[in-house]
Amino acid sequence: MNNLEQNKTESKPINVLDLIKYLLFHWKWITFSILLFVSYFYYEYSKTDFVYKQVETVLVKSPANSRSTAITRSGTFFNTNSISTEILQLKSKDLIRKTIERTNASISYTEKVGLRYEELYTDSPVLIKLDSSYNNKSFSFDLELLNDNKVRLYNFSQKGDKDEIFSSANGLVKTPFGEIRLISNDNFTSNRVIKITKSSVNSLIGYFLGNLQISKMMDDAFLLSVSLEDNSPTRAAAFLTNLIIVYNEFTLSDKVLIASSTSDFINERLAIIESELGGVEADIQNMKVANDGQDVTSLGSRFVSNMVKSDSQVENAESTLKLQELMLSYIDKSILENELIPSNTGLVDEKLEGMISEYNVLLLKKNRLLAGTNFSNPVVKDLESSLGLMQNEIRRFLENSIQGLNIKVKSFQDEGNLAKRKALTMPAKERISLTIERQQKVKESLYLFLLNKREENALNEAMTDDNLKIVDPATGQGGPISPNKLKKVGLGFIIGLLLPVIVLLMKLLLDTKVRVRADILKVLSVPYLGDIPFVKNSKDNNVISVSPHGRNQITEAYRILRMNINLMSIEGRPPQVISFTSSNIGAGKTFSVLNIVATLSYLDKSVVVIDLDLRKGTLSKRIEVKGDKGVSHYLSNSKVLVDDVICKSGINENVDIIPVGMIAPNPVELLLSPRLDELIAELRNRYDYIVIDSVPVEIIADGYIIDRVSDLSLFVIRSGKFDKRQLPEIEAIYKEKKLKNMAILLNGVSRDAKGYGYGYGYGYGYGYTYGYEVEKNDGFWKRLMSFFQK
Repeated sequence: MNNLEQNKTESKPINVLDLIKYLLFHWKWITFSILLFVSYFYYEYSKTDFVYKQVETVLVKSPANSRSTAITRSGTFFNTNSISTEILQLKSKDLIRKTIERTNASISYTEKVGLRYEELYTDSPVLIKLDSSYNNKSFSFDLELLNDNKVRLYNFSQKGDKDEIFSSANGLVKTPFGEIRLISNDNFTSNRVIKITKSSVNSLIGYFLGNLQISKMMDDAFLLSVSLEDNSPTRAAAFLTNLIIVYNEFTLSDKVLIASSTSDFINERLAIIESELGGVEADIQNMKVANDGQDVTSLGSRFVSNMVKSDSQVENAESTLKLQELMLSYIDKSILENELIPSNTGLVDEKLEGMISEYNVLLLKKNRLLAGTNFSNPVVKDLESSLGLMQNEIRRFLENSIQGLNIKVKSFQDEGNLAKRKALTMPAKERISLTIERQQKVKESLYLFLLNKREENALNEAMTDDNLKIVDPATGQGGPISPNKLKKVGLGFIIGLLLPVIVLLMKLLLDTKVRVRADILKVLSVPYLGDIPFVKNSKDNNVISVSPHGRNQITEAYRILRMNINLMSIEGRPPQVISFTSSNIGAGKTFSVLNIVATLSYLDKSVVVIDLDLRKGTLSKRIEVKGDKGVSHYLSNSKVLVDDVICKSGINENVDIIPVGMIAPNPVELLLSPRLDELIAELRNRYDYIVIDSVPVEIIADGYIIDRVSDLSLFVIRSGKFDKRQLPEIEAIYKEKKLKNMAILLNGVSRDAKGYGYGYGYGYGYGYTYGYEVEKNDGFWKRLMSFFQK
């Protein structure tokens, strides 16, 4: 297995400690992000309106938990409704609308405290009073409290003749949206500004329905928890209390309506029976007058004994049959006109009474729901279906009862006729007398019964009870439920912490550039000679960043490079001819050449630097050389001597330079000339080190041609510019020995790389800068800009 494959096999996962070091190195960005988001979320908290929650407990009354059931008939008026039905009715739009109007919740009084507006409701120093014509109007204005109980109205939502109005805090004021009445409160103080907003009642129904929560407290209890969230705890409590009051008013009016309908029916029946009873009594009187006051009953007493039993049975059956027929006719009328059926009349048995009561309750439910919705509502459809079934059941019950009574009457009459045939000798007057007396008894019993029921109905109407009772009044937590300062600021802290961490990690994971030594060592088996820290303005002319006695990082880096170069010996001899190349332009070859030349010369070694970039001559442009001839002249003209092209570099007295001369049109041919070998051979005898500024390989062939005269080929990689995906190409160059004695030099390592991987400084001394000059750190904002530029 070769070194490259071995390196890939031994690749280790990302080290957690390295990631932590990387993130801690960027602590300023993380701190800046945390401060930014914490400040923003605190600002949002400071401007967000407070929301309060008020909760009250309500008892749903039933025959089991109400004292009035001791007087009224159980189940007649009380809740056959389910808890779910009560909740639905409490959330009806009509009920919410009435409650908003009752509590004046459509008028908002807000005062700015800090950055947020706080709802004052009835605690406002000045209140406004509006009539019902303003219910569906919307407007707003600002009210400033002045001295001497004066106010200034301005900033109207509707434009008028005046932009501002001055008025007394009590009295009528004409505004662009109509006449309003101002009422001064006890807490009137000057130099305050109140924002008064009037919203349409219809527009607020959705707001209160959305914030209203109603739930059953326990499965076996008739208790409801009713809560409301609002910007004012006082308004929320008032709304909840009045919601129950208005609901009870609605239900009481329904119960009174049922009682009134029953009373009308009883009075109507009493008037009819009273008239019929008067006619029967008149017939008795006329019969006695016609018989001269004689008692015909005593004359036929001997025949009556056999008829008593049958007559009694006929009397009872006919009385009951008459009541059933009267009830059936009235029920038909009530069902046809969609009206309530009289209840608690006593004209029918208890089972039928229960069915009628249940029918009336369902009819009221349907009418109530139709007030807030239409026939397409599923609940209305269900009620309509139930009402139809109950109507059929009531009629069928009465019809069956009447049919049975008719059979009984017929049977009893047959028995009476048999007895009557035995009394044929009885005068016709006696039969007429008995008939009249029987009718009189029926009418009297029915009349007394209806009188009794009229009194009972009046008593029930007087004892009508509420459906709901407030057990625990509306109370709150004593403070707002939102916004929560800790949650807001905590959320800002978490976002501020996670966002830069995610960005930094994504920047790290998605970065395909070579940044630090570790990026190279885990892929390449090429010898690594060192890394050079990033230096600003390295492209300026005559940039020599090292010094003989310098203590900065750049000088130390080139000292280590100088030492490592001497370790790259060939057959026991340190390299004398050193060429610098790269895979692309901008890698910093020329910068590295100039600084390594200066570093080598500090050992009192003679050094010559050759610019063999015959196409551009970058090195020659960096150093101002006094001479007309260069390496191109030497290679192209055999008459040119070595001494003709050697010039003083100006770096120091130990460093000479052979410039490029003129830009050659045929650089490949010149470099292949044996004159190059002769030049290098001559220079080996004169200088300790020969440094060649070569050209990038893989782009043009010049670099490989120059390599034949080199003892050491330094391949320069620029940190942050070189793509990691190109590293296998460098490994291939090394494996194929295209460059002699090849080694890697990492140039331009940023100080930001300290946070992850090996970073600059790790490879030569673990903080070797102790006792030496340390470069001044960049400003935070400059580093911020450079971070985004990268």
